[in-house]
Amino acid sequence: MSKLETFDNPHPGRDYVIRHVAPEFTSVCPKTGQPDFGTIEIEYVADKLCVELKSLKLYLQGYRNEGVFYEDIVNRILDDLLSALKPRRLVVTGKFTPRGGMHSIVTAEHVARS
Repeated sequence: MSKLETFDNPHPGRDYVIRHVAPEFTSVCPKTGQPDFGTIEIEYVADKLCVELKSLKLYLQGYRNEGVFYEDIVNRILDDLLSALKPRRLVVTGKFTPRGGMHSIVTAEHVARS
């Protein structure tokens, strides 16, 4: 898995929302081996660090050939971003395309305690 790189938040004294949307996310179903497709939305309020976009793109592409359930994907992305950024707030949402007549939306959230 690619390493998430960061840079200093240019406005650490202000709460502002950063949202990244990856509409071409792919992984593999661990049960069937078939490809899964979806959109990953990452929304956070930075503290001292922001995520660098190229590293985020490469990190997400690392799931392309990995057999993983939707629930695990979203929570792993949340954990990895928490570890790299230590943000004030972070929400990761996976909106996965229909399979068998239904689609799934999984959301995981973290709010820093004061």
